[in-house]
Amino acid sequence: MTGSSPQPLLGPVERIVLVVAAIVLAVVLSTMRGGLQSASPLEQLARQSLEPEVALSNGRPTMVEFYADWCQVCREMAPAMLKLERSTQQQLDVVMVNVDNPRWQDLVDRYDVNGIPQLNLFDANGDAVGRSIGLRREEELSLLANALIQGSPLPSLQGLGRVSERDDESPLQASLTAGPRSHG
Repeated sequence: MTGSSPQPLLGPVERIVLVVAAIVLAVVLSTMRGGLQSASPLEQLARQSLEPEVALSNGRPTMVEFYADWCQVCREMAPAMLKLERSTQQQLDVVMVNVDNPRWQDLVDRYDVNGIPQLNLFDANGDAVGRSIGLRREEELSLLANALIQGSPLPSLQGLGRVSERDDESPLQASLTAGPRSHG
C-alpha cells in the first residue's frame, strides 16, 4: 500500500447535482401531499375552530360538530364543512369538538352525543334549535347554514331533529334525572 489517500466517490459537481436533485424531489413530494398546508380538512377545521363558549355568545348562529379523528364519516364530511366555514365567515361560526378529548366531556354529556358526526345547531342568541347525527352532504350543510344565518326554520331533512328548551329544567338536568336506563 502506498501513502496516498482514497479518492472521494463524488466530485464537487456530482455533489451539487445530488443536492439539487434532492431539493427538487422534496418539492415534488411536498406538492403531491398538499403543499405546505398538508393538514387534512378535518385538522384545518379543528385548528381554526372557535371555543364553543365564544361562538355561542358572539351574536352569530353556530354549527357545532362533534367528531373524532378516527371517524371515516367525519373525514368524508370535512371538505364540505371547511368550504362552508370559509364561505360563511362573519355570518356563521363552525365549531369543532373532538369527542375523544377529555376537555370536551362536559359538552359531550350536555348535548347527549351518542353518534358522530353530530351537528348541534344554535341561533344567533346561542339557543339550541336543531341536531343532526350522521353524514351531511354539501347541499344539506348549505341549507342548514342559510336557515341559521337568516333566522328561518330549519329545512326538513331526514335525520334532522328540532330542539326546544324546557323551562322547568336544563337539558343536562333532564338527562341526569331520567334516562333510558333509569328504573327509579
